[in-house]
Amino acid sequence: MNSYNGNNRYSAFPVDFFNRADDGLDATFYSSPRFVTHIDEAAIRCIGELYEELEIRGTVLDLMSSWVSHFLTTPKELVALGMNQQELQQNQAAASWMQQDLNVNTLLPFADSSFEAVVCCVSVDYLTKPLEVFDEVHRVLRPGGKFVNTFSNRCFPTKAINGWSRTDDEGHARIVAQYYNLTGPWENLQVQRRTEFGHQGDPVYALWADAT
Repeated sequence: MNSYNGNNRYSAFPVDFFNRADDGLDATFYSSPRFVTHIDEAAIRCIGELYEELEIRGTVLDLMSSWVSHFLTTPKELVALGMNQQELQQNQAAASWMQQDLNVNTLLPFADSSFEAVVCCVSVDYLTKPLEVFDEVHRVLRPGGKFVNTFSNRCFPTKAINGWSRTDDEGHARIVAQYYNLTGPWENLQVQRRTEFGHQGDPVYALWADAT
């Protein structure tokens, strides 16, 4: 357990920051599979290239995963954790999968130091208890392991938290950086726009840091 634990961490955010327009059960919303990609091909390629650059190749957890994980090189052992069983079963890159709603249960079902890396692609905006989830990611990462968050400007707007919906891409990066700053401890936090300004497709932003 790290020294950052405590509900007072959320005092940094407005009272309704983590509310959503649709506060119904996520299990109901995600009950039907969606065999689509939620960002365009150029954005998908950009995320795959980031994973290559960061050498995300060993034992990896794909958090809030789906039927596809955006790796150019499949990790040695990829575990996909997400909401829809049918989607997860179709994830050809995953060595194993499990179904879990992190907004209901933030505890990851893995031992300490289980993974060399954790990735979360275009999903961090849906977390209603992000600090607890980031705590758990830190716990299951090996020292020096990377936690990589990527996002674009597309989402299910009724399921994104209010704080996400009220700001722009740069604001989204500040939100995720705050999650890292309030948990961990993490080091070497990087914040990057991975697509060029003026890019005509979906923009890609990325934040990553190393567990200590």
